[in-house]
Amino acid sequence: MKSPITGKEMTLKTSKSSVVFRKEEFEYLHLAYYCQDTDEQFTTTELDELNLNQVYNQYRSKHNILFADEILCIREKYGLSANKMSQILGFGANSYRNYEKGEVPSMANANLIQTISNNSNVFRDLVLRSSDLEEQERNKVLVKIDAAIDLEDESKDENKFVSMLFGNMLPDAFSGYRKPNIHKLSEMVVYFTEKLHPTVTMMNKLLFYADFLNYKKSAYSISGARYMAHNYGPVPVRFHGIFDYMTNKKIVELQTENFGEFTGEKFILPVTKNFNSELFNDIELESLKDVTAKFKNCNATDIKEISHEERAWIENEKEKNNINYNYGFDLIHV
Repeated sequence: MKSPITGKEMTLKTSKSSVVFRKEEFEYLHLAYYCQDTDEQFTTTELDELNLNQVYNQYRSKHNILFADEILCIREKYGLSANKMSQILGFGANSYRNYEKGEVPSMANANLIQTISNNSNVFRDLVLRSSDLEEQERNKVLVKIDAAIDLEDESKDENKFVSMLFGNMLPDAFSGYRKPNIHKLSEMVVYFTEKLHPTVTMMNKLLFYADFLNYKKSAYSISGARYMAHNYGPVPVRFHGIFDYMTNKKIVELQTENFGEFTGEKFILPVTKNFNSELFNDIELESLKDVTAKFKNCNATDIKEISHEERAWIENEKEKNNINYNYGFDLIHV
């Protein structure tokens, strides 16, 4: 970005800052362009949103408030408009739509949304009592609610297993303020398999770079996966179990190959499997493409050594710590 005063290119800098939101103070990493000649800082609309998202994310995590993508998923599950959801829940006309766009709900509204997310039967009672639904529309919603309840019952064992794989399922700084999503993580693996046919070692680094690059762009990860500093670079926590899950579900396959001095496993796609782009927003798809373009000519050794130059690995490798997503702002290779 060029300085509006001198016309010269400015440097994007990160500095620790704090701000008060809803009577609470939060520290965050403030991103701004620095003009060396005038010693002034400038931001863009995108940077303002990125800075604000860091604060909102901490507030949501602290008070267990659902994130915008989770709020959207609740409505889509029942096939209702945002306006109808607001009416059923007793919110203002545009409230639910605004929450889906990132506005932080009041604590009262947040608690109600959390309740219906946890218990479909509660939402069923609200629908039955609502005077804002025509009888035909009410019946359609009730059918979807009953189907959702049945699916929740059927998926209990699998959801429990996925929760064990991811550990803590609550969004925080170590999940990139996303609830861990095995479906999106699986599709990320499908995407990189389709484009690069990587080994397990390389796949781990591709996932790390995609998630942390997306955080660098938006203050959110893509998958909600947690990463740790492994000897060979950053890797998803419990990656062996995660990849076993994907192969057992026939999402991808692992094929043993000889790579000269050593034998390793390489990802390949089943014939019937294709990447599902509909799970991802534009920024997420851009992050996947950027990482693919950056590392398309690398092998596992190359990307391992590159990842060892990142602060995310350097400052956490000794203790094998989990990696805070704020290290995304320090990435030097993407």
